[in-house]
Amino acid sequence: MHPDMDKFEQTNAEFEQAMAECRALFEKKLHDYRASWRILRPTALTDQLFIKAKRIRSLELKKESLVGEGIRPEFVALVNYGIVGLIQVAKGFADTVDISNEGAMQLYDHYAQAALELMKRKNHDYDEAWRGMRVSSYTDLILTKIERIKEIENLSGETLVSEGVEGNYMDIVNYAVFGLIKLSA
Repeated sequence: MHPDMDKFEQTNAEFEQAMAECRALFEKKLHDYRASWRILRPTALTDQLFIKAKRIRSLELKKESLVGEGIRPEFVALVNYGIVGLIQVAKGFADTVDISNEGAMQLYDHYAQAALELMKRKNHDYDEAWRGMRVSSYTDLILTKIERIKEIENLSGETLVSEGVEGNYMDIVNYAVFGLIKLSA
């Protein structure tokens, strides 16, 4: 830990650094593909999150990648698709790309900031408990959140006590960022 920072300031700085890495890739992909993800229906987006998280779990168990990419890029993808999920919940899906790259980046920044603010509140209450967790636990918790989203989708959103899809997306983003931080240590 940096000597001039308390533990929460350190976490905030690490979180922002990890989010900057994710944002940079998101912006480059927008350049190449525009906001093509706007056509994703909720179930397709959930399945995309699922395959990314399952690949992380597979690599954690097998300890070998045959396609050359490791776990880190998958956590970046989970952050970015989690934010896409939050955008899609707010705007609904579209039949065509209906927002500019600049508009997409504004939405990305809005939800990235919301994730940071949520992390700060939870980190205060949980007192840095995430630091004592294993990266594989983040993977399992993300998979659990994805299963919850699938169930909410299967119930057409008619839940009794669920925090809803948005809360699960936020948690996926935050757990994936924690994974990125831990993998950088």
